[in-house]
Amino acid sequence: MGLPLTVGVARTKFLAKVASGVAKPDGLLVVPPEKELAFLHPLPVERLWGVGPVTARKLRAHGLVTVGRVAWCDENELVVMLGRAAGSQLYALAHNRDRRAVRVGRRRASVGSQRALGRSPRSLDELDATLVGLVDRVTRRMRKGSRTGRTVVVRLRFDDFNRATRSLTLPYASAHTDTILAAARALLGEAVPLIRARGLTLLGVSVTNLDDRAQLMLPLDGVSGELDQAIDEVRARYGIGALTRGVLVGREQGLTVPLLPD
Repeated sequence: MGLPLTVGVARTKFLAKVASGVAKPDGLLVVPPEKELAFLHPLPVERLWGVGPVTARKLRAHGLVTVGRVAWCDENELVVMLGRAAGSQLYALAHNRDRRAVRVGRRRASVGSQRALGRSPRSLDELDATLVGLVDRVTRRMRKGSRTGRTVVVRLRFDDFNRATRSLTLPYASAHTDTILAAARALLGEAVPLIRARGLTLLGVSVTNLDDRAQLMLPLDGVSGELDQAIDEVRARYGIGALTRGVLVGREQGLTVPLLPD
């Protein structure tokens, strides 16, 4: 993507975050276990998690300008200076004690996509076509990951850079394209007066309240997943561009940002 990426690696989550900050704007920094304190202690106190401008001024007023100086303090001194919770936390972090475990296997809480529209005025038909493309992209990702969701969210950014969101919760979880699209269209329709008054520079769609269980379609709902399944199979075999909705033919749908595995 051509974007700078910084990575910090260490035994604890706290120290890995510190290493990432030190390595910015575009670097990789690995802190070996035997050199943890030698790396951490010369750093300014602001590198400690939870030390903002106010806490930093208090620490520096007592001559505690580096993490190492904080580590040399007695824990009770820090408690008196900052309070029990903050004092105990800083004392632990200054010795690289971070008991938070790394949790793996958690899936993302939402699936979404957005598109910058620029400052040129867009007709409602053009906005609807953009919405169709976003919903098609989102629901395809959901079905690929065997996810369904109940809450549809439409995100808007206006010409003045202010933002707004609209959401709608469905009666049941779904990954059906037409179901999600109908909800997104309703939300976009509610926002039309705002869009006309303030202009629109970004449109986004996401689905939250995700569920890992398979979607159950009832004939009484008038909703069938067979068309979505057929389209997914064709795209999986011949590529995403093998099939597209008629309203999107000849329209630029913007960049597709690669996603990490869910």
